[in-house]
Amino acid sequence: MYDKLIIYYFTGTGNALAVSNWIAGVATNQNISVEIRKITPSLSFKKEDISKNILIGFCYPTHGFNAPPIVIDFLLKFPKARNNIFLLNTRAGMKISKIFTPGLSGLAQLLPAHILKIKGYKIVGFQPMDLPSNWISVHPGLKGKVVDSIFNRCEIITQKFAGKILSGKKIYRGLISLPIDLLISPIGLAYYFYGRFVLSKAFIADSNCNNCRICENECPLNAIIQKYGRPFWTNKCESCMHCMNRCPQKAIQTPHLFVLIIWWLVFSAVPLWIARWLAHDANFFAQNFDLIFYLAMAITGLPIVFFSYRILHFLMKFRFINWLITFTSLTRFNFWRSYFAPKRYL
Repeated sequence: MYDKLIIYYFTGTGNALAVSNWIAGVATNQNISVEIRKITPSLSFKKEDISKNILIGFCYPTHGFNAPPIVIDFLLKFPKARNNIFLLNTRAGMKISKIFTPGLSGLAQLLPAHILKIKGYKIVGFQPMDLPSNWISVHPGLKGKVVDSIFNRCEIITQKFAGKILSGKKIYRGLISLPIDLLISPIGLAYYFYGRFVLSKAFIADSNCNNCRICENECPLNAIIQKYGRPFWTNKCESCMHCMNRCPQKAIQTPHLFVLIIWWLVFSAVPLWIARWLAHDANFFAQNFDLIFYLAMAITGLPIVFFSYRILHFLMKFRFINWLITFTSLTRFNFWRSYFAPKRYL
């Protein structure tokens, strides 16, 4: 059916790379030439690879119920053609007892599909893959046995999907959850335009940081720089969790108490104060209190987040502040496991 398979992937902790390798393995067994290309800010296109006998696949994680912004930006720049393509997004899979629980896609497949459809591509595959959740800012990494069981299950599903797609069949399993995905799609849009900039300010390096700069050098988005002699997360960060899960010193933390305070200011205290202040002085504002509240939140939210994060980053060089912020972080505890896809799958 195809002479060649090209897979473009983006990954933070290895899940999307694992499924890319599984699909590539099936293609190789069918004597189909395979190329796997990592999506980076500097990745360029090879126009000679755009021909009808080439199948193109995109594998990527789900961030904020959407495709990662780097993937969306990449697709917007992708050249027009009429190739067959497939989309595979990894989602936050979990396991309760013996039951595998699925994650949610939101816009993670719908938005890329519409972008590529407009560019002339024919979509022959939608497939979500519920690999282990890696967002250890919110929860500890899953236990090793659970990770292995989820991977074993997903490997079989991925290989069956790849076999059917490579033989010319169409798979649209990603559309099964379409009603739920549409319902949560506003969250996906909010993440793309707003939420990712807030979440990028939820990482700090504690006193265990030895400035090895692994986080900076390995960041797939070049989002980490040095400021005041320690790692600083810029607004390019998309919370892919690579840095936190790869730090050999386990020095990268989420300052949970600080985040809760800032989010309270952004989403409650400050817009509420502004709305009440304006409503007190003018009847028009009193009649449109809710509208003023949300406008104030949208306008003041990001400046508060960015300004407060810079202050925190500066203060982290003082031992007491560093200790206090680290002490109020859940990620510092030993039981708060890290997560990275098992090496044998990468």
